[in-house]
Amino acid sequence: MKKHKGNFDAADSFLYQKCLKEWRPALDANREIIDYKKGEILFKEGDKVEGVYFMLEGVIKVHKHWGEDKELILRFAHNYDIVGHRGLSTNNISYPITATALTNCTICFLSLDFFVATLKVNIQFMYDFMMFMADELQLSEQRMRDLAHLPVKGRAAKALLELLDKFGVNTEGYIAFTISRQDISAFIGATYESVYRLMTEFTETGLIKTNGKDIAIINEEGLKALSR
Repeated sequence: MKKHKGNFDAADSFLYQKCLKEWRPALDANREIIDYKKGEILFKEGDKVEGVYFMLEGVIKVHKHWGEDKELILRFAHNYDIVGHRGLSTNNISYPITATALTNCTICFLSLDFFVATLKVNIQFMYDFMMFMADELQLSEQRMRDLAHLPVKGRAAKALLELLDKFGVNTEGYIAFTISRQDISAFIGATYESVYRLMTEFTETGLIKTNGKDIAIINEEGLKALSR
């Protein structure tokens, strides 16, 4: 972890885009711009809630323990996303999840007290933040239903479509984020072996193509059919 000193342009972040321009000097004075290296933990389950993290660059996984030694990835956070808000409550005791950098990341951190002050002053920011949380809650509820009712093949197909929607594609047509098979398995609540077999099956049936860990979706409609 490395904190920036001096000026840093965070104008494209959710935080700066949604707040009043008159509030930006206060943001500049109270924020922290922090770099995390791949694999570093921003916070972990049980840590005291210190504040909220606004993504500037990179990819973070939000995950929690599942069973004795398993991991369940709840979502992937990317540019313009928010992390750490799941710790907000009337108790403000601890984070219920862990956030880990999957790439080198840069974030804008607001302490809890200043974040609350920002909400109270910036009505548009408060509304858009509420909508962000509502959208994420709906997605979380859908994922819980999928884990309970959708077979592993359907969950894998749906996960690939979600990754495509989240990250888009690079110049070669592959999903613009290289994700490990282990993280895919943690994202859909399946074993590594099951995911490996499904990726092979999806490749052989022309739904996707792979190049190492890179994945390109060839037949989007076919994946959608499996994910229903």
